[in-house]
Amino acid sequence: MAGKVRKVCVFCASSRETGGVYLDAAADLGRLLARSGITVVSGGGSTGCMGALAEGALGAGGRVIGVLPRFMKDLEWAHPGLTELRLVEDLHVRKRIMAREADAFVALPGGSGTLEELIEAISWKRLGLYAHPIVMVNVANFFDPLVELLERAIGERFMDPHHRSMWRVVDGAEDVLEAIR
Repeated sequence: MAGKVRKVCVFCASSRETGGVYLDAAADLGRLLARSGITVVSGGGSTGCMGALAEGALGAGGRVIGVLPRFMKDLEWAHPGLTELRLVEDLHVRKRIMAREADAFVALPGGSGTLEELIEAISWKRLGLYAHPIVMVNVANFFDPLVELLERAIGERFMDPHHRSMWRVVDGAEDVLEAIR
C-alpha cells in the first residue's frame, strides 16, 4: 500500500475552544502529509484542529480538499484557502465522498462528529465497504477510553478478535506514515 497512499482523509474537530497539544498535532500532521506528497481530505472547516491541519498542509506546499455541506458554507465555516472545496448536500454525502477519495482514514481527537465518523469508518471496514487503513492519533491518550470500549466489545463477543486489526493506534503525527503503509 505504501506507493498507493495518495490521499488521506483526516477526521478532526473544528472546535474553537480546544488548543495546545491538539492544534499542534493537527498542524504537524498536515505538514507531514504535505511533505510526503499526500493530499489531505478533510471536512473543509477553518477553525480548531481542522483549520490547523489545513494551515499545516498548505504552509508546507500541500494540497487540501475540503468536503463541506452547503449549510456550513452558508454559516461561513469554510476555510478560504483550500486547494479545492467541494460543496455537498449533507453530512451523509460528505462522508461518502470523503471515503471514496481516501486511501486511508486518520482520526485526530475530536468531539461527537469526529467520533461518529471514526466509528462509522470502522463499521464500514467490518462490513467490507472500506478496505484501507484506519488510524487513531492518540494525542494526550485521548483515544484510550474508546480503545478500551472496543476491546470490551471484543471481550463481550459483540466483535470478533480479528476485528482488532481493523484499526491502528499511534502516539503522534510522526507515526502516521508508517501506520498507513
